[in-house]
Amino acid sequence: MKHVLGAIGQQALKGVAWSQTFLGRVNDVKQLLLDAGYWLFVAPFQGKGLRWRSSIEQMVLVGVNSIPIVSILSLLVGMILALQGAYVLKDFGATLYVSNLVGVTMTRELAPVIVAVILAGRSGSSFAAEIGTMKVSEEVDALVTIGLNPTKFLVIPKLLAIMVMQPCLTLISDVVSMLGGLLTGVVFLDLDSTRYISQTFEFLLLQDIVTGLVKAVVFAVIIAIVGCYEGFKVEGGAESVGLHTTSSVVKSIFFIIIADLVVTTFFFYVL
Repeated sequence: MKHVLGAIGQQALKGVAWSQTFLGRVNDVKQLLLDAGYWLFVAPFQGKGLRWRSSIEQMVLVGVNSIPIVSILSLLVGMILALQGAYVLKDFGATLYVSNLVGVTMTRELAPVIVAVILAGRSGSSFAAEIGTMKVSEEVDALVTIGLNPTKFLVIPKLLAIMVMQPCLTLISDVVSMLGGLLTGVVFLDLDSTRYISQTFEFLLLQDIVTGLVKAVVFAVIIAIVGCYEGFKVEGGAESVGLHTTSSVVKSIFFIIIADLVVTTFFFYVL
């Protein structure tokens, strides 16, 4: 009996410890979000400015350098989606409506998610590794010692860059994926290119594009905050940097899917 009660007590203590750890992490993320919001939206109007040069450098790393991989994958996904849609629609003699399927699906859903997953793996991990390496080498502590705020110095340029560039990459993904669908329609489905393009523009609404762009901004915030948070949590040496870098990618993708569901539900019921 004592053994059973002791086991139950140990499990209860583990549960309490886990809850405390979880609540502590939630509080840390909340504080990072509040600090980032202050330095991004409030501090500039108080004369404290933004690190524009660093932000532009991050825009090149996050956005410009991601254009090739985003374009290639979007083209392939657009072609695959067109073929899959044609597989169903050909039985109804409605192959032309592949253009509708590709346009709406990519702008509302797949393009923002594809870009977010790419940037989570490419940029989010980079944020975590960079800050984590600085944490291990005590550069973050040095910034605090000389009076520089780590959030302003390290987080804000990354957050601003990805918030600007992710919607741009999403628009590129929209266009390239629809070109992939057009290519499939003309080459494999014997569709007229003029009719395909006119059908796409006729069916596609501004709301579809706006929905995707809103998702892109939300996903950008998630990637930047999760990546930077994991970087600040690094302790020890190189092994910890690797663990937190991997964790940043996994957590970013997890929260991206959850945010996707929330935003999609919002637009479904509100608009």
